[in-house]
This record gives sequence, C-alpha cells and structure tokens, in this order.
Amino acid sequence: MRESEPLFVISVASRLLQLHPQTLRKYEREGFVAPSRTQGNLRLYSSEDIDRLRQVKTLVEERGVNLAGVQMALNMTEGVRQMQAELRSHRRKDFDAIADAMNELLEMMGAPAAEPESEPQRPVRVEVQVQRRTVNR
Repeated sequence: MRESEPLFVISVASRLLQLHPQTLRKYEREGFVAPSRTQGNLRLYSSEDIDRLRQVKTLVEERGVNLAGVQMALNMTEGVRQMQAELRSHRRKDFDAIADAMNELLEMMGAPAAEPESEPQRPVRVEVQVQRRTVNR
C-alpha cells in the first residue's frame, strides 16, 4: 500500500486526528492538504494527508504557531525531506549523519522523523520558496 493512496473519509480522519471535520475543511482551504475526491465529491485522505494534518495540529495546538507559520513549517519540512533524500543518495556516512541530524529539525517542526531510504534515489535540486499572503479585513 502506498502512503499517498486515499483511504479515509472525513469522519474517520476527524476521529483519527481528534479534530472537528470543519477544522479539516479549513486546513484544506488553507492549502495544507489536498485530499482526493470520489465521484460523489467525498473527501478521501491518505496516510500522507493524515501525517501532514497531525503536524499541523501539533504546530497549532502545542507550539502555538499561527496558520502563516504553519505554512512556512510545512514548506520547510518538505525542503528538509528533499535535502535528506539527496544527502542519502550519495551513500556517504558523513552525509548520512547530516541527514540523521536533520530529524531533530523535523521534530521541532512537529513532523515525524524521516526514515532512511532503502533504495538509492537520484539527486534532487531543492528550492524552498515562502509565499506571503495578504489578508483583507
């Protein structure tokens, strides 16, 4: 089973995360997740979506991060994971140690630590962009 395979309807995701379904809809509107949709337009969340929402919940509830900060942390998490994959693809022990140390940064951002890849991957160019939002009140 792939991590990105849609498995959970919103009511199940809500129970797994202990978040109200309306909160999940809000996080979707904010762009934190993009669940798949059935033909009947029901949201289907993957394990990746659940992990990402768990990180959002940790950042908001435990760390007091606002939604703009959450978006930055999610972008940074993706960038760190890409850098880890690139470092590990070189198959050097010193690079593996750096990639392992990056797990501490991921934990600070509320993300689960990345597991070392078992198969080699091609090097990936990493670019992290921060988008600014303007809020009309």
